[in-house]
Amino acid sequence: MAHNQFELLRQRRFLPFFLTQSLGAFNDNVYRLAIIGLLGFLAVRPEDKTLYTNLAPAIFILPYFLFSATAGQIAEKLEKSRLIRITTTMEIVIMSVAAVGFLTQNMIVLLVALFATGVQSTLFGPVKYSILPSVLKPEELTGGNGLVEMGTSISILAGMLFGGLIFQVAGAQGPLVAAISIVLLAITGNVVSRFIPRAEAGAPDLRINWNPIPESLHVLRLTKRQPGVRNSVLGVSWFWFFGTVITSNLPTYAEINLGAPRDDATIYILALALFSIGTGVGSLLCEKLSARTVEIGLVPMGAIGMTGFLLDLYFARSGVAPVGGLDAGGFLHQPGAWRIVMDLVGIGLFAGFFLVPLFALIQSRTPGNELSRVISGVNIQNAFFIVLAAGIGIAAQSLLKWTIPQLFLALAIANALVAIWIFTIVPEFAMRFVSWLLVRTLYRLNLHGIEKHVPDEGPALIVCNHVSYMDALILSASIPRPVRFVMYYRIFSIPVMSWIFRTAKAIPIAGARENPELMQRAFAEIDAALADGQLVGIFPEGALTQDGEIAKFKSGVEKILERALARGQAVPVVPMALRGMWTSMWSRRDTRFGRMRVPRRFRARVEVIADAPMDPATATAEVLEAKVQAMRGDAA
Repeated sequence: MAHNQFELLRQRRFLPFFLTQSLGAFNDNVYRLAIIGLLGFLAVRPEDKTLYTNLAPAIFILPYFLFSATAGQIAEKLEKSRLIRITTTMEIVIMSVAAVGFLTQNMIVLLVALFATGVQSTLFGPVKYSILPSVLKPEELTGGNGLVEMGTSISILAGMLFGGLIFQVAGAQGPLVAAISIVLLAITGNVVSRFIPRAEAGAPDLRINWNPIPESLHVLRLTKRQPGVRNSVLGVSWFWFFGTVITSNLPTYAEINLGAPRDDATIYILALALFSIGTGVGSLLCEKLSARTVEIGLVPMGAIGMTGFLLDLYFARSGVAPVGGLDAGGFLHQPGAWRIVMDLVGIGLFAGFFLVPLFALIQSRTPGNELSRVISGVNIQNAFFIVLAAGIGIAAQSLLKWTIPQLFLALAIANALVAIWIFTIVPEFAMRFVSWLLVRTLYRLNLHGIEKHVPDEGPALIVCNHVSYMDALILSASIPRPVRFVMYYRIFSIPVMSWIFRTAKAIPIAGARENPELMQRAFAEIDAALADGQLVGIFPEGALTQDGEIAKFKSGVEKILERALARGQAVPVVPMALRGMWTSMWSRRDTRFGRMRVPRRFRARVEVIADAPMDPATATAEVLEAKVQAMRGDAA
């Protein structure tokens, strides 16, 4: 198992797929930019070139509306590595047709091939993201998605550079070089795809509905079944709206506001590179910041950063460039240029924080036999948002007479409003952000055995010692899957923390003498959660430790297991231990004698340890207490 995302690049279960999708993104953009280069080579009229640059994206994206629903069903029904080989074989055929278009300099052939490329990308889209949960562990999803997004961003940028330079460098041999390049890249992608290991179909018995309209409506309904997934899908589509508004206006922004000459794309390419590199770096950092969990708390932070840097980009250069006719070096020497550079990188960086956890959440919470179809629904909605972004951008500039900086300002404000709306509808995003901020600010976590011993799927009972008010948040930040924690109702009711616990669907409990009705309701909720295949976390001591030592485990853990066995469910018990919490913030060490609670060990190093799951038939309270005590040792 990979202990960081870069180790995945040395493993066959991930590397061939990563290279295949990166080569595909690279070749698509080489092809599209080479067509623009051919138009320049043929010296077509500027108005004809403008017509193409507006028509080509529409031709490429149209198949996403027409065929995404069918593609999702095919990706669900077929074994995934086989489908990838089919799509890369299609790419060879399509690029061979495109090569004829370059050699004969026939724009009709090239546009037909471009439409076919859109069809091939539509078919590849669902399997691109649905294969990851098949080959990666839950704790690897964020890192794997980060690598995919980084690879895609860099491949798109490199493809645009390579495709845009073909006719400048090759001159009269440009059509031949373009034809050879796209065919060789397609062949390379197909060869690499043959090393992708087998990944079973999500629903091999699915009957395909070839009618795109009702099936499109069906897959869009699939994306809305769970609130978290529904709003993650909305967030992904908003990312594409946001990115389309920015990237589609960068060429004109570079000319008018950054001082680029009309026929020189170097500053535009620099601006696009800064945004793309920022997105790639942000995508890669998600694994580190999330501690290898699906940490949707990064999404609000991403939204805040996207808004902040885009606002600053407006204030950094709200008018026309003071000097024109600049190359990239000349621009960087202008006053305020490095502030613009910082803003473009920052927008991309936080966009990575925003996007990667959303995809990881969609993958982790969607049933495996629906994931490809859900991804196809995402693609349909993304295509709509991309077209909407292009239309709004054109309308704002032609009808409202907005400048591009004014359009960016409006986008920054809209981004803040959309984020607030999403996080209000599904407070889990904001809750995870607050809890992530608390845990990462106050503690440095060192994890042991969690990837190995906490099951990737199915029910399990997590049993741990109880040291501080932050224990549940620390365990949530350490375990890749969501955990339903059972906690004493007075802790559950602590201001601010109560909102976090309620949003995380924690289960409040009281003693039989205190509130027998609440206790029975808690056991019923625990039964339902385990029956549904969820993780349930309990602290069998029943209260925070008063002296740093582990108190006697109560029999409630045995009752939970007995009730599960009575209904025919053998729930494994995963013993866990927290070390180093007693001398950190929020334990009772500093309040035992009425002293004020102070951050005795701010940013304390805390160890979270998991051991092998235990058979519920032998996991008594006494045995579990001894096991957790041994795991914790003397490091309270």
